[in-house]
Amino acid sequence: MRRWTIWARTRRLQPLRMWPFAMVITAAAVAQTGKAPSVVMAPVSPVAAPRTAQTVVNLNFRVPHGYHINSNTPKSEFLIPTALKMTVPTDIVLGKIDYPDGQDLSFPFSPDEKLNVYTGDFTIAVTVHPLRSVVPGKYVMHGVLRYQACDNAACYPPKTLPVNLEVKVVKEKAAPRRNPAQSPHVHS
Repeated sequence: MRRWTIWARTRRLQPLRMWPFAMVITAAAVAQTGKAPSVVMAPVSPVAAPRTAQTVVNLNFRVPHGYHINSNTPKSEFLIPTALKMTVPTDIVLGKIDYPDGQDLSFPFSPDEKLNVYTGDFTIAVTVHPLRSVVPGKYVMHGVLRYQACDNAACYPPKTLPVNLEVKVVKEKAAPRRNPAQSPHVHS
């Protein structure tokens, strides 16, 4: 009977032995994610977009000093590209998303290899095309910018930044009226 009691006590205390290990792992994870830099987006004023016309909207972002993020077209398949994904309301078409060219830079962790990255401020241009069937009014487009930030020593886990854009769809301008053709009869 005594053997059973010792085994039961040991079994009950086993989770407590793992507690310090779990605390260290949790603290390390929090410390790493807490240090990860965040890209910020400049506020965007509501954009007026006429029906049937394509409107280009510039979204401005900033990478913190001392960090870089991979461009949309990194040079290695193992690098995580910066990507903007948007969802749009019905009858508003999202056209081309135009990413800027990145800079080719080398870093101390791999001096012989140049990486294509964004640093500082960069702009992504998004084309919005409301169809003729859209009722004029305000619409919100939601999306996310996915990126991976790095410094000169390490890369951090990928992050996402919410992107919200308000589009005010307006009626298209009426075509200018042409004067009717001159009468072929001469009046005297």
